[in-house]
Amino acid sequence: MVTLRPVSRALVPVDSDAAYRVSAPNYDEFQSDREVWDLLQARPDNVLRITMPHCHVPDPGDILEDGSAPALAHATSEMEWLKSNPLMQTVENVLWVYEIVSPKRPEAPQLGVGGFGLTSEIRTEQVPQGSIIRNEGIRPEKAEGRAQLLRATHADFGTVNLAVRDEQNQLLNELTRITQSRPCDFETLDEDQNLHRSWLVCDEQAVKSLVDLLAQEPAAYVADGNHRSAAAAAMGLEHFLTVFFPTSRLGLEPYNRLLPLNGLTGEDFLARLKDNFEVESLGEIAPFRPEQVHEIGLYLDRQWWRLRPKAGSFRPENAAESIDSDIIQRHIIDAILGMSDARDKRINYVGGNKNAAYLVSRVDAGDYDLALSVAPVTMQQFVDVCEQNLFMPPKSTWFDPKIRSGLMIALLD
Repeated sequence: MVTLRPVSRALVPVDSDAAYRVSAPNYDEFQSDREVWDLLQARPDNVLRITMPHCHVPDPGDILEDGSAPALAHATSEMEWLKSNPLMQTVENVLWVYEIVSPKRPEAPQLGVGGFGLTSEIRTEQVPQGSIIRNEGIRPEKAEGRAQLLRATHADFGTVNLAVRDEQNQLLNELTRITQSRPCDFETLDEDQNLHRSWLVCDEQAVKSLVDLLAQEPAAYVADGNHRSAAAAAMGLEHFLTVFFPTSRLGLEPYNRLLPLNGLTGEDFLARLKDNFEVESLGEIAPFRPEQVHEIGLYLDRQWWRLRPKAGSFRPENAAESIDSDIIQRHIIDAILGMSDARDKRINYVGGNKNAAYLVSRVDAGDYDLALSVAPVTMQQFVDVCEQNLFMPPKSTWFDPKIRSGLMIALLD
């Protein structure tokens, strides 16, 4: 059983213009602090001034240390500014229906219901039967960084993306009915032209209907936001901000890698690949994006190669080992390049908001020696890992489009 509760007090935009001005990508969607600073210059009212307070400075040379006392103090003062801002209003005991229309899949918008999930339902060693199933390990320092922001602002900006199977489409049908019954309360486009729409739901009967539908789900899978939910649990909060999406409407994009050769020549690297991969030269083609799992693109010395894992390079019965990111980490990054720790700073993980052309540009510029391009993880692979109580390989799932920060903020005081 999965529990959904209304948000007791929430801060939301007053209209669509406010939604555009205040909302922003999540803190973990940026490649650098400079990208955050640039977006704050373009739209100075957006919530990055609170969620990434170290970047809300007059000049990029003044950017503070993330998580430092001055940055957290700034988040506290900026939260007070936001609560009194006429762009925002307070609503009580609210759920919301959240639709994201992607230009990549306009015929099948991502549609979910938002509210509070319960930290007591998160599956852990202490709660092995928890119905909210994580699929990646928690880095305590990262969870603590988010917890510090919660304490500084007394507000939860970090919406967790939870996936539910909704096998009979009952939840999807009810959400569709709501979206077709009246205009949304506010909407906004994001930087990638995804359209985000929200319908606030305060009517008791409508709230009960959505709560009851979620209660029929045996499990929910953390698609995005493991550390955000962990931060709420670490603070002793009984709930965390979330949206439950049916798996049928969730989209996945690749999570690629930029890497150094670590002293190897390109020729030596290619030769060592042949122990575990079939290697095929594609020549100087346009930027290559694999279309199916177990097909990996390699960009090296200004040309592309296709890699296919050989039999024996992974165990098909192990859902996590079957993920291409895990195969890459074990047989390329660790065994050949000597970087066994996935947190090694020399590894640049490039999310699905950057395409293969971006990979080419970084290698051609000399920033890295090679790029690895993979196909998106399938939804079935994702669910299989969760059901086997395993962890997804680090940086392997990039759900797209992402939940936008600032469209629903839970006030905790």
